[in-house]
Amino acid sequence: MRIVVGLTGGIATGKSTVSVIFKRLGTYIIDADEQAKKAVRKGTSAWKEIRDFFGVGILNRNGTINRRTLGRIIFEDKSKKKRLEEIVHPKVFKEIERLKKAIIKKDRDAIILCDIPLLIESDYHRKVDKVILVYTSESKQLLRLSSKFFREDALKRIRSQMSLEEKKKYADYIINNSGSIKETEAQCRKIYAKLVSASLKKSP
Repeated sequence: MRIVVGLTGGIATGKSTVSVIFKRLGTYIIDADEQAKKAVRKGTSAWKEIRDFFGVGILNRNGTINRRTLGRIIFEDKSKKKRLEEIVHPKVFKEIERLKKAIIKKDRDAIILCDIPLLIESDYHRKVDKVILVYTSESKQLLRLSSKFFREDALKRIRSQMSLEEKKKYADYIINNSGSIKETEAQCRKIYAKLVSASLKKSP
């Protein structure tokens, strides 16, 4: 019987790395960030709402949304961040539900991993069977962000999110991604084996 898992973490904790490992192990992956990018493509209803609310200053020359500019705005203003989420989230979660149903229809024993950064904040953790948290220290997050942002900007982004310590309360499994890829992969393999076991127990 199918198992639906929510994967979450914080900025620069390494969710993408973990997602790739689980995919190699045989897990179906639904990436919320990928769906969000599709939802705000130029000309979509979400793109129009974002343009109208934030202004044309957040657009690139070709009319697409400049994600870095928009990110800088929402990380400095919680009310604007909330408005962006109100525009984008319903469309993203609707597509996630559609994809889940399509996978289950094709494979009733599927293990589906939904990679959703705001899994807990959006309450979507209530719609999954298990929650996996990808954890690392704040110093590691800062180090990984150092090539993209100044320290102050990186800290703003990290601390604008629910803390990883708080997220631990919701997690069934925690992957410590502070070490090597091999160490992370070993943790993923153990969790995957448990998910397969749980899937078999659910079977009639």
